[in-house]
Amino acid sequence: MKIKQEHVIQSVFSALQYISYYHSSDFIQAMTKAYENETHDSAKNAIAQILINSKMAALGQRPLCQDTGIVNVFVEVGMGVSWEADLSLDEMINEGVRRAFTFEKNPLRASIVKDPLFSRENTQDNTPAVIHVKIVKGNQVDFIVAAKGCGSENKAKFAILNPSASITDWVLKMIPTMGAGWCPPGVIGIGVGGTAEKAMLMAKESLMEPIDITQIAQKAQPSKIEELRLDLFEKINNLGIGAQGLGGLTTVLDVKIKDYPTHAASQAIAMIPNCAATRHLHFSLNGSGAAQLPDVDIDSYPDLELDYSKYKKINLDTLTRKQMFDWNIGDTLLLTGTIITGRDGAHTRLQKMLDNGEGLPAGVDFDNKFIYYVGPVDAVAGEVIGPAGPTTATRMDKFTDMMFENTQILGMIGKAERGEQAISSIKKHQASYLIAVGGAAYLISKSIKKAKKIAFKEMGMEAMYEFEVKDMPVTVAVNPQGENIHAIFNNLMTS
Repeated sequence: MKIKQEHVIQSVFSALQYISYYHSSDFIQAMTKAYENETHDSAKNAIAQILINSKMAALGQRPLCQDTGIVNVFVEVGMGVSWEADLSLDEMINEGVRRAFTFEKNPLRASIVKDPLFSRENTQDNTPAVIHVKIVKGNQVDFIVAAKGCGSENKAKFAILNPSASITDWVLKMIPTMGAGWCPPGVIGIGVGGTAEKAMLMAKESLMEPIDITQIAQKAQPSKIEELRLDLFEKINNLGIGAQGLGGLTTVLDVKIKDYPTHAASQAIAMIPNCAATRHLHFSLNGSGAAQLPDVDIDSYPDLELDYSKYKKINLDTLTRKQMFDWNIGDTLLLTGTIITGRDGAHTRLQKMLDNGEGLPAGVDFDNKFIYYVGPVDAVAGEVIGPAGPTTATRMDKFTDMMFENTQILGMIGKAERGEQAISSIKKHQASYLIAVGGAAYLISKSIKKAKKIAFKEMGMEAMYEFEVKDMPVTVAVNPQGENIHAIFNNLMTS
């Protein structure tokens, strides 16, 4: 079979666009089941937002999450294949990535930086992808194209255990250390055996498999690995971490395990989570043309709406510190007013300016405002802003004192837990930390009514914006008294 260059490029382009706004049907089914079973209000609300966001993204064909991911591609090339191409396979794949991330009808956020040790300059088109190739028997080329968000990728764990050590004990010890920045509920992938890099690769590969834990549970005679999957699935969910770390019944939708022969003196183990923006697609090329991607049945999405009667409406433009003392952790709020945005790069630049005595950039005023940790997708025609969900707040912990000491900021909005030092600083300055739902980026973007860049415009996704929002849904995670909704992670670590 002869595979044409353009068919590879077009197929990778189409797959990346497809997974940017379509969840797979197995994920929708698993999340719907989790929603129906959930008894904790905060967790149920978070799952509802993820499902509502998923349907909105599918209908609008805009990204599920603002972090449109680092591209991972697994390729199996049949030995009987020949090529009609001027580019290498890597070059073909990266051209598909380039086209997908710069597609004018649905631009995806470019997050990849080159020279990672020093300049960390954005490549502007999200290339290069991370590509794994196998040569196998056959007359076709099989692809798995995935987009892996960094909130989950950053939570990868690895160890070399003694052969007699308990895999289960290690996994249950590691899960709480991952916090909620990986946006549960999601899938846990585990690789055991081989060597260090083989275990990591297997953990990642396992995440590309369908969610099937319900079918495994119904087997009369599951295999030993399937029994281990079921045991870990139950025990992880019994930890009570829940959706977005808010407590609840479902932390994981599935647990995947792949293994490989290893040295008698070693037991390598790797664990990687997939988040609530699980994105991967499988297709094959056999010389007949570009890949034909699956049809999507919109009717398969649950028909949900947020119950706004359970939210408190907050006017950010008149909010005072005294009023925030009435907030309890777990309260759900609808924010209306002005917020300022900033991520890692913006905070680093702000710190340098303050250290140099330059003060804040012209036009940036944090006083009596919240800062939102977000790097949005660029807008397309008719949009105020593209999908704009929260990034992991712990990365900004080291800047918390700087912000409080140099501004009259009221608090922060992000996702997942804060560290102890950041919580102490929030309490000391009588501020608040609010969380938006990771995995609800398109839904959140619809609450943003005006957006303008106000600083560091040359930094792309790291630029600072001023947003005017109306009824932006958030949950109180740390209140001015220092009470912390994510304290469960500290309890699990010390128990």
